[in-house]
Amino acid sequence: MTKIYHRFAQIFPLLILVCFVFSCQLQLEKGITENEANAITDKVLKIWNEADFSAASDLFAPGYVRHHPTPSANASFDDFKNTVTALHDSFPDCLFTFNDTLVKNDKIIVFATFTGTNTGPLEELPPTGKKAHVSGVYVFKIANGKIAEEWTYFNLLSYNEQLGFTLIPPSPTDQAEKEQ
Repeated sequence: MTKIYHRFAQIFPLLILVCFVFSCQLQLEKGITENEANAITDKVLKIWNEADFSAASDLFAPGYVRHHPTPSANASFDDFKNTVTALHDSFPDCLFTFNDTLVKNDKIIVFATFTGTNTGPLEELPPTGKKAHVSGVYVFKIANGKIAEEWTYFNLLSYNEQLGFTLIPPSPTDQAEKEQ
């Protein structure tokens, strides 16, 4: 009996340590709450829909990085701000809607739609006067209550087709030149 007691006394501190480590791990995995996620996404919507950057300092972490399918849109908060401003110049009636929001650990996943009429120039292209309605997904990585990183995916082919642009495949001559 004393051997069992002695063995237990040796193992007990290790069991306490293991329980402590796992309890800390579970705490870390909880991440942000749905209420916190909703507060963040409400601010993001205000920026996209109103080009109102007043809440930006409370929303974006220093070193924020944005990933987007168009290369010119990637990078810093300043690039994000330029993208929002250019979008409002091109689509003064633009409206973003967040349809569904999922929260997983330190990430917020948002299913979104964009609607707008192109009445201003799209970079060097003239306005088309056509309306676009596309769906997409945002993934926000949250650190210390702020957006540290963002991935944005929208159906850019559908967007461009709705505006009247066409996708032209490369000609065989273009392919041959590319291969050389």
